[in-house]
Amino acid sequence: MSAMITVEEALARVLASAEAPLEEEKVPLEAAYGRVLARDIKALRTQPPFANSAMDGYALRAADTAQAPSTLKVIGESAAGRAFGGALGTGQAVRIFTGAPMPDRADAIVMQEDARRDGDSISLAAAVAAGENLRAAGLDFRAGEALIAAGGRLTPRDVALAAAANHPHLPLRRRARVAILATGDELVQPGGALGPAQIIASNNYAVAGIVEATGAIAIDLGIAVDELGALKEGVGRARDGNADVLVTLGGASVGDYDLVQQALLAEGMELGFWRIAMRPGKPLMYGQLGEMRILGLPGNPTSSTVCAVLFLRPLLRALHGERDPGADLSQGARLAVDLPKNGLRQDYMRASLRRGEDGVLVATPAANQDSSLVKTMARADGLIVRAPHAEPAKAGDACRVIPFHGLGI
Repeated sequence: MSAMITVEEALARVLASAEAPLEEEKVPLEAAYGRVLARDIKALRTQPPFANSAMDGYALRAADTAQAPSTLKVIGESAAGRAFGGALGTGQAVRIFTGAPMPDRADAIVMQEDARRDGDSISLAAAVAAGENLRAAGLDFRAGEALIAAGGRLTPRDVALAAAANHPHLPLRRRARVAILATGDELVQPGGALGPAQIIASNNYAVAGIVEATGAIAIDLGIAVDELGALKEGVGRARDGNADVLVTLGGASVGDYDLVQQALLAEGMELGFWRIAMRPGKPLMYGQLGEMRILGLPGNPTSSTVCAVLFLRPLLRALHGERDPGADLSQGARLAVDLPKNGLRQDYMRASLRRGEDGVLVATPAANQDSSLVKTMARADGLIVRAPHAEPAKAGDACRVIPFHGLGI
């Protein structure tokens, strides 16, 4: 039986298999949300392309108002999309609206509240400084300026910036295709008729959600019974679907009916590792079958979800070319209760999290940490992370937690 490896070593091996990100593709803006840029984006234009007004008011030459009070003649109007065509002469002004281009020779805007209009003249009680209420050309960005760095997932704000910079399409990493194959004679799809020794399959929904939240495409291959032919057929469908990753759920251990590893090896999988010093999730398996990466998750609901967060999510981030795909998800917190000494495996305890009066997260582990409990996982706010052989801890002691908020799970 192979020796257990650490969580850190397992993650390093997973990420090493995705050092070369997926290929680049050209995608229209409306389909770019949440996708990862393959190359830096530079501005194709200057924004704003011309000096314009930041206020509704009057465009003028500041020098004409130096001797306040002053009176100027209004000779025209400039509105957004309809610029004034002439230039200002001495003692002249142009009615202007927010965003409208500045007339030639104008260098300031007086707000309409500070000007008294009488026919085609305005009177000003105070001088106006050059540049007042004026947006200079290029105030936002200039043509050729680097705007969005490669390796980040695009937010709606990023997409808006790319649009303003005149990019109708963006160079993005192709979305990873993740085939998900649940295994086990005991599993039935939701709504199906349950036999006396069967349960409803649910792990595939959690894993698919994590896949989609990470920007990849989930492909549900259904349920394969505990029979080598059925498992090989499922692997074949993953290949036919051009999956970049095949995730199997259950059957990766060494019991009489745990045939997943056997089936994959028979199909030519190169086994990377199996068995990690973690709880839950010890029997996690990783390998490669040609270009397809294989991640065999344990069958218990908590185990499969925790392993998907710790290993599948970073793998997909690496395939998408995201920066620092294996970044530590944990943050500082403190315990609400005492905890006993930990064993030889790194522990991930489901917990509720709340903010203390000092703003620090306070973590309370669930009373029952059995990895089969779906409700406990659903109601948890995150995981308490305990290192192997951690000493007993007291309420109030510092700890590390992985909050679920922001991970899409």
